[in-house]
Formats: sequence, C-alpha cells, structure tokens
Amino acid sequence: NKISHDETSRKTPLILLLGVLPGTLPTLGNLFFIFLKIGSIVYGSGYVLLAFLRDDFVTKTGWITDRQLLDAISIGQLTPGPLFTSATFIGYLIADVPGALVATRGIFLPSFFLVAALARGLEKLRASPRARPFLDAVNAASLALMAVVSWQLLRASIQDSGPVFTVILASCALLVLNFTRINSLWILIFGAFIGLMWHR
Repeated sequence: NKISHDETSRKTPLILLLGVLPGTLPTLGNLFFIFLKIGSIVYGSGYVLLAFLRDDFVTKTGWITDRQLLDAISIGQLTPGPLFTSATFIGYLIADVPGALVATRGIFLPSFFLVAALARGLEKLRASPRARPFLDAVNAASLALMAVVSWQLLRASIQDSGPVFTVILASCALLVLNFTRINSLWILIFGAFIGLMWHR
C-alpha cells in the first residue's frame, strides 16, 4: 500500500470529491482529496466517521484492511483529541509520514471554513420547524451507519481473535463500563495487555 514516486506524479481526479473510484491509486493527492471529502460531509458524532472510512478505504479502494481500520480506531481512542486522529494513522499506513500529514490536513481543513461560514445560520436552522424533520432524519441515518459499521468491524475482530475470546473480553469491558467509574482509557490498556498475552 505504500506510495511510489511514479504514482504520486499522477493527477488527482476531481471525482474523488464526490466518490472514490474502485482501483484508484493511493497517491498523496488522492489521499488528501478523499479526506477532504470526508471532513466536509461527516456529521454528528465522530463515530459516523467510521462508516466513511470503511467505505472509502476498505470497500472501494482496498488501501487498508478491516484489521488496519480497527487498529486506527484503537489509536484514535488511546490518543488525546478527537477520533479524527484515526485519519492520521490511516494516512501513515498508506504513505508513511507524508501520508499522515496529508490525511490530517485534509480531514481538518473543512471544519475551519464550515464553522466560520455556518456559525450564524446553525442556530436558525435548528430552530426552524421545517429543518427539524431533515435533521432528525440525518441523525437516524447516522445511527444506522454507526450500527452497520460496528457490526462489520465486530465480525472482523471475531475472525481475527476468535469468537470466545472476543465475546468474553467485550462482555467484561461492558460490565466494567456500566457498573464502575473506571476511566475508559484503563479498560483499553487492560484490553491491549490481555490481547498481547492471548496471542503470545
């Protein structure tokens, strides 16, 4: 999946702003425009990002695998800041440090312009009776996207680690989250330790 010098010289198709073509080469330009598109359309919870990442980088281009996407999500959970840091890790997987820089710039750039452009109109939009059904529908669609991608990634995790191990570890994590006040970071660290011990 590493980018070659010949590939980086290819022109980036503008169609990447609308959708990724199957077989698209992993150039730095393509990487930037895909993340620019994702950063422009991601809505609501940062976890909606997972649906777009899987669609563009696993399903359509095949630049990364479900396993690598799971690793990127884990990195995003362990590091401070938003889930968008997963994009930096994906960029690194595809094109090392240049890819990480390009991916980070692409996914964060739209927010600076969109927040400034829409700040005044957002409150009016939320208060509008006509806009509420639209926003409610987008929220419902976002939940559906997160549910589907979570199920797909769960299946990938089970295939990689084994169903018994995955179910036991996930059940224990849910119990700890629901019945204790332990910081979720410690649960992630403990899960990582158990995973290392399991695969030794």
